[in-house]
Amino acid sequence: MAKIEIKNLRKNFGDFTAVHSSSFTVEDGEFFMLLGPSGCGKTTTLRMIAGLELPSEGEIYIGDEEVASLPASKRDIAFVFQMFALYPHMNVRKNLSYPLRSQGMSRAKTREKVAEVAGILGIEDILNKPVGGLSGGDRQRVALGRAIVRDPKAFMMDEPLGALDAEFREHMAEELRALHDRMNATTVYVTHDQLEAMQMGDKIVVMNQGRIEQFGTPQDIYNKPASLFVADFIGSPSMNFLPFDGSVEKGQNSLQLDEQMISIPEQHVSASGELVFGVRPEHITLSDSGNYRGKVIATEYLGTTQIVTLETNHGQVKARIAASEHVSLNDLLALEFNASTISLFQNSTGKAIPSELNAGITHG
Repeated sequence: MAKIEIKNLRKNFGDFTAVHSSSFTVEDGEFFMLLGPSGCGKTTTLRMIAGLELPSEGEIYIGDEEVASLPASKRDIAFVFQMFALYPHMNVRKNLSYPLRSQGMSRAKTREKVAEVAGILGIEDILNKPVGGLSGGDRQRVALGRAIVRDPKAFMMDEPLGALDAEFREHMAEELRALHDRMNATTVYVTHDQLEAMQMGDKIVVMNQGRIEQFGTPQDIYNKPASLFVADFIGSPSMNFLPFDGSVEKGQNSLQLDEQMISIPEQHVSASGELVFGVRPEHITLSDSGNYRGKVIATEYLGTTQIVTLETNHGQVKARIAASEHVSLNDLLALEFNASTISLFQNSTGKAIPSELNAGITHG
């Protein structure tokens, strides 16, 4: 397996720039996620790493080799597509062995490798079945097997679980992560599903409109969002945003919302103008006392928890609380915020205001 380095990667299609000067590093053996909405540039970035698209500018290193100008066949990577891309006229065994036979591997060695990969994926019992009659999950296992059997330097995966139903997709995500851990493979994985990215990734790049919004661990992406976009895109429900006009000074650790002083992480810089106070639903508690108040306008029961929506002077706020707490429509309740989890953003730029909480976060 190999380390992958991307330096100032750019892709233009005529006058349209699909990827703007992206730079990041995928460490050897890392499960790396490219995450973002449709059209954000994540698949184009993956295709450039794989050699299926040539970059307009920038460098791509796989191991110690600069490969930006090399065709896909010279990069020693394996690509797994969303739609399986299997040969329908071949059975499972022949689909798995085809890449090895194309490389001129002996029949004996090919049989050995196919048996090894089939054992890893648990598909020994379907080796002689035609792929057309397989379930979606089994076809995806075969597609993964055809990539694994080559022992490439890295795996490129473009939403490989996207064609599966929700319940089975979650199961396959667990299997795929376990497979990665057994093989210690370098994997770059594209998805628009933030839950999938958080579940499987060691590191995540969040992209939006061709630019990297943030690069970091799932924990940093969730707890220290670098921008309003990341804070809104990650989390279900997403972070609450309370816009206000005001200022914060370097070293400040509280601010006033309505009549209540709210504790915040200590600020590292000063900012003023249209600011946004951000807090996640699970970091809000509700009580009868306090000056920052909201009226309950909806509740959503989720089993062990419930989502309560309240109308405040700064807009709607969602709180995730225990299902056992009794809340009724039109209740006027006080909102208390976990100070250590609060984020502040400059509305004009959409960027987080550096604080004790988000010091060191990596923007694109």
